[in-house]
Amino acid sequence: MIAKDFISIRDFSPSEILYLLVLGRQIKTHPTLYCESLKRQTLAMIFEKPSLRTRVSFDVGIQQLGGFSIYLSPTEIHLGKRESVYDVAKNLERMVQGIMIRTFAHEIAEEMAEFAGIPVINGLTDFSHPCQAMADFLTIWEKKGKLEGIKVAYLGDGNNVAHSLMFAGAQLGAHVCIASPAGYEPKVDSLKWATNRACETGGNCTVTNDPVEAVSGADVVYTDVWASMGQETEKAKRHKIFRAFQVNMPLLRKAKRDAIFMHCLPAHRGEEVTREVIESQQSVVYEQAENRLHAQKSILLELMKGEFVKLPGLAELQETVHV
Repeated sequence: MIAKDFISIRDFSPSEILYLLVLGRQIKTHPTLYCESLKRQTLAMIFEKPSLRTRVSFDVGIQQLGGFSIYLSPTEIHLGKRESVYDVAKNLERMVQGIMIRTFAHEIAEEMAEFAGIPVINGLTDFSHPCQAMADFLTIWEKKGKLEGIKVAYLGDGNNVAHSLMFAGAQLGAHVCIASPAGYEPKVDSLKWATNRACETGGNCTVTNDPVEAVSGADVVYTDVWASMGQETEKAKRHKIFRAFQVNMPLLRKAKRDAIFMHCLPAHRGEEVTREVIESQQSVVYEQAENRLHAQKSILLELMKGEFVKLPGLAELQETVHV
């Protein structure tokens, strides 16, 4: 078993992150081998923030593994108000076998993991989005055939998506370059951790205020919305500040000719990305979205089964992977 919880990609070793990607690819290729792996197990899904991809991918994922899910909306729990995090954790651990939480403060996810005696998965916090990054690098691996040495250019806010991209890239030997306007860069501690880990894996993580510098020679060009949930009052201000970081075709052409475009979605066409780019042949945003399902099935299976999965082909596949 890798760990009890999946709260941050920083909590794992490079080999453990690779293991989960290999398992995700194996599940995607041979889904019927795993259709009863979590038979009769139940996942509680706590949503303090709404979502299309997180809701559907976890709901479908646990069912495809033979289990069930329970959706808990913000109005049903009122975390920290009607019910404390401690009480929610202690109640759920007696009724279900796993918890997925999508919330605001990262500390809430950490507390849930601390208090619950069952696996807790971070479906998103304001600080990190680890499941998204796992799906992202599964997609990059599929499209590029490797991860080591791949240059990933992320343009936009140094937010939760940027943090998890850096963490995952550092674990896998990729070169991640974040281009953000001054004052909107990723957290210093996050960059420091990613830089230190990348030194061990042959990758690197850099931050710049120049979008052209970031995109030049990139294998992957990635962006996210300029104003995330909870930042609606900053929308007009952010549009002015981030305008130069829009991914348009002239900017995309600064990357490698075979570069792919990625976006965690939802996308605002005409803002952080043009319609021409997101609907181009270089865009893999829907394959990326689909891989949320496969990457998360890997995480669910590893944590809730409670042991390394050793089904036919996995060991052989892992031995042939070069990242």
